[in-house]
Amino acid sequence: MLFMLLLSASPSLSVVTASLANQLAAKGYKVGILDADITGPSIPKMYGVHGPAEVTDEEGITPCYAKNGIALMSINLLLPDESAPVIWRGPIIANVVKQFWTDVIWGDLDYLLVDMPPGTGDVPLTVFQSLPVNEIVMVTSPQDLVQLIVKKAVNMANMMKIPVLGLVENYSFLKCPDCGKEIRLFGDSKVDAAALQMGIPVLGKMPLDPKYAGLADQGKFHEIENPYLKEAEDKVENL
Repeated sequence: MLFMLLLSASPSLSVVTASLANQLAAKGYKVGILDADITGPSIPKMYGVHGPAEVTDEEGITPCYAKNGIALMSINLLLPDESAPVIWRGPIIANVVKQFWTDVIWGDLDYLLVDMPPGTGDVPLTVFQSLPVNEIVMVTSPQDLVQLIVKKAVNMANMMKIPVLGLVENYSFLKCPDCGKEIRLFGDSKVDAAALQMGIPVLGKMPLDPKYAGLADQGKFHEIENPYLKEAEDKVENL
């Protein structure tokens, strides 16, 4: 099993995680997503999957499955009310993330993608120290402020001696539905210069696409084919 950790500096990560999972599943790989964003889980909603996940004392927690076969585990699949807030302090959240690895019956997966919350707090540190992570994909957006946080995350990964596979930029542009012109809502992309400075490759630039948002809201993200992550997909396959 290969562990891919997707670490974000903005709340744009889940679309990248789910898109990459879809691409790998479409090629016949057995894929799982561990939703480590405990206080802001979105993965089950995107796939239209609802709990409760089955929990047994003898065996552990059985993941739920999206329509395209992706195994999912998220705090929302264990809560009696999906809209209930998770008001927990850092150590408890960190322990839950750890249990999502140790207590969930993932089975014989080819890839387990870990969908992370933004920043470099308790959860990333727990994952770095507790899961056998193979590679990290960083997710950013065009703003300078966000890229500053990405540099912190890259430095954190380097300190923990975990390789960074590359950088994906989300919200790169909005394509006009009438003329096809690319509109840079957040200004010109600086991701190439930032990636060069950090010594990592750019693996994709995703647009702000209303279709993706619409299918996520409808719980149909399993229908998404994302051509903007082809290079990231190829890199993961060749690990």
